[in-house]
Formats: sequence, structure tokens, C-alpha cells
Amino acid sequence: MQSSQFQSPLLSLPGAVPAEAPDEGVAGHYSDLFREQRALAEGDGFVDLSHRGVIAVGGEDRLSWLHLLITQHMSELPAGQATEALVLSANGHIEHALYLVDDGETTWAHVEPGTQGALISYLESMKFFYRVEVRDATEDLAVVHLPAGSIVETPPGVVVRETAHGRDVFLPRGGLEAFAADHGPAIGVLALEALRVEARRPRFGLETDHRTIPHELGWIGTAVHLQKGCYRGQETVARVHNLGKPPRRLVFLHLDGSEVKLPGHGAPLRLAADGAGGRQLGFVTTSARHHELGPIALALVKRNVPLDAQLLADDTAAAQEVVVEP
Repeated sequence: MQSSQFQSPLLSLPGAVPAEAPDEGVAGHYSDLFREQRALAEGDGFVDLSHRGVIAVGGEDRLSWLHLLITQHMSELPAGQATEALVLSANGHIEHALYLVDDGETTWAHVEPGTQGALISYLESMKFFYRVEVRDATEDLAVVHLPAGSIVETPPGVVVRETAHGRDVFLPRGGLEAFAADHGPAIGVLALEALRVEARRPRFGLETDHRTIPHELGWIGTAVHLQKGCYRGQETVARVHNLGKPPRRLVFLHLDGSEVKLPGHGAPLRLAADGAGGRQLGFVTTSARHHELGPIALALVKRNVPLDAQLLADDTAAAQEVVVEP
């Protein structure tokens, strides 16, 4: 995954520690990771996501046009209703993930840092005769996340994308520091990532690789609509859905808390009974330290790995919970 070219002004706040890839440009934490997690879980504070790409699609054909290109049912999307969608390759592999909302005049989406350029290039190539305008709004708008339960009032006139997990607010980039001053505390992306892992929610570029299909991650139904017309990659989606046999599946891992170091992205998974020399059965996608659960992770494993198998993530013992049924 690419990184963002933007550096948040909130990195100058006291205690700010820069995040690592793929979240460079914003704070990983502000010196107290578990306190920040607890605050976020209780509906307090906000997370600076100003490194994420922002795309705007205008024009009277925008919803019907997007409906043809992405995995979500877009043609009748009500104004203000949040949704998420994927762009697939012709073989059904995930190429982009979009987090969308339409305000009645423009469809707005935020995407993974640094991916907006490639996504816009694809969208521009598919405009044909449709009355649509696609632009990169990343220089103008910065995304901040308010957790579920937050009582913060958003500034008038801004675009807000509200889901069960909280609100994504598309702020004018120049207003980020003022927002932070009025609506703190600022919370780092590591806290948000820990809660995402706890919720078993996949993220493009971490839970995905070049051959990931939506069924492996549980994105069918949330980001993929099964009762809509043709789009690129739909044949793979329909075939795997009808056969019910994706080659891999997402799992949640409870990691051995005695280990000092978390297994990183890509760390191999093997059967614990086979030891470190055993055959690789999958890999860790995201690991995190959770304020209540301890060290946890998401991982992709082969479909036929037994549901009760004890695993090793590198050298760390891991007990799995099913996220996607085999």
C-alpha cells in the first residue's frame, strides 16, 4: 500500500508519536495508547485521519454510473446514507475499497492513503458519455473520525458519513487544528486499529493481497451487493458465492500475552503442533494491543485449516476464532 503525501499539523500536539506504514502522516498515539483506546470505546475524542485520500464524484449521472463500476448498489442511494464498496479486477480480486456518502449533489468517498490517484485514473477511463465529474479532493478536505456515542456537534455545512462505528467528518483541511482545539482529546490511529481488529473488520491493503476476493474477508453483504447488475469481477463473486468455497478465510487471533513483540503484517501462520518448521497455512494481516483483550490479530488462513487448530504466528502461540465460515 502507498503512503500519504500529507503531514498532519496535529503531529505537533504534545506527546504525538508518528504512525508507521500505511498510516504515515498522522499520529499513531499521543503517549498513552490504552487510555486513548478506552476513551474511543467510550465515545470520547476524535481520530485524525487526514492522511486518507478523498474523492468527489459530481454530475447528474454519478450514482447510476458508480453503480456500474463498483460492488455496491448505488443507483438509488439516499442522500446522507453511508455505504462502502469495492473495485474489483476482472478476476474478482480487490483493487480498491471506498467509504462513501452522497449529499444529494456529490458522492464523497475516503480511501486508503495514497491510493486515490490510481482509483481516479480508473474512474476517468470509464466515464465515456456519462455526465460525471471526478476529482481528487484530498488537498481540500481532511477526514476525522468521531466514535460511536460521541456527542460532538460537527461544524455546519460539512459532509458527514455516519455508521454504527461512528462518524467520518470531511473537514476543510485548513480547519483541522481549530477542530482539534475544540473537540479533543486527539486519539491516535493505533487505538482505532485496535478497536477495528476487535470488531473483526477488514482493511484494504492490510487484510488484502493481490489475490484476495471479497468472500475471504466477510465483505459480502457489507461492501458487495449480490442483487445488482453487472460490474467488473461480478462473475467471480457470483461463482464463489454459489459454490461457497473461497480459498482462504479471515480469522481472529488471541495471541500469547507473554511475548514482548507482536507478530507483524505478513508473519507466517503454522500449526502449533508442527512447530516453527511446519508448513505455512496463512499469514497475520493486522496485530494490535487491546486495552482489555491483550494482544490480538486478524489473519488469513487456508479454508481447510481446522477451526479448533492451535496456531503459531512466527513464534507466538495463537488461538483462533472464526470470522468467515469455511
